[in-house]
Amino acid sequence: MGGGAMFEHTRPAELDPLGGPDPWAEFRVGAPQERLRLLRELRDASVPVILNAPDGAALASQIWAVDTAQSRLNFSTDGLEGLLPRLVDADEAVAVAYLQSVKLQFDLQGFTLVHGARASALQCALPDEIYRFQRRRAYRVRPPERHDPTARLRHPARPELALALRVADISIGGCALWLPPDVPPMAAGTPLGELALELDADTRFACPATLQHVSALGGSDAARGLRLGCEWGPLPGSVERVLQRWIDRTQQQRRRLLG
Repeated sequence: MGGGAMFEHTRPAELDPLGGPDPWAEFRVGAPQERLRLLRELRDASVPVILNAPDGAALASQIWAVDTAQSRLNFSTDGLEGLLPRLVDADEAVAVAYLQSVKLQFDLQGFTLVHGARASALQCALPDEIYRFQRRRAYRVRPPERHDPTARLRHPARPELALALRVADISIGGCALWLPPDVPPMAAGTPLGELALELDADTRFACPATLQHVSALGGSDAARGLRLGCEWGPLPGSVERVLQRWIDRTQQQRRRLLG
């Protein structure tokens, strides 16, 4: 075994493969028992887990069993039959889940479909690493009343249905959309694919998002419907800068109006 490979297996957790500081060290869950505890907590609470394959396929599932004897995870396949072959073919995915204010992210490999007498399961190897991120409270702003920002997307359950939903508020971490009562509802934990945002005439961008929260709205006819709380997927640096500038500009405009 060469020196480089030896270092890879013995390097301190706070260093990267080249021996420099590892920026992810503070987020890594190093203890195997702690990783198992988090996976069991996801299982016991039936938390939605978003599985993102390299080809762009994404599905929402739940951990059905944590098999320590075989070092395998078992995911439920209910309602996912059409997407499973793409995930199995890719043979790897990035999993994202939320435990209250904590975001968990981990790589999964070795996917297989196991068929039993009464049910099927999607199996993969236990993750070697889990990253834990404390979700920060990002400042949310409401768009100016004179503007009507929209998010264009395909309904995740009915791809033939194109939607243009009003943006209720927005932050660097996500946005809230208003779903009219005459549009089929969506379930929390559902990947929404790519959203095309039009915040104003000069601010337009596209990015992936996942539906995290769904809440009912009351009041007048115009206000009834559902509030969809969405979180962005990874934002390219250029998109993040455009969004941050728009948020800063909107905050300044509101301060001027109030001042």
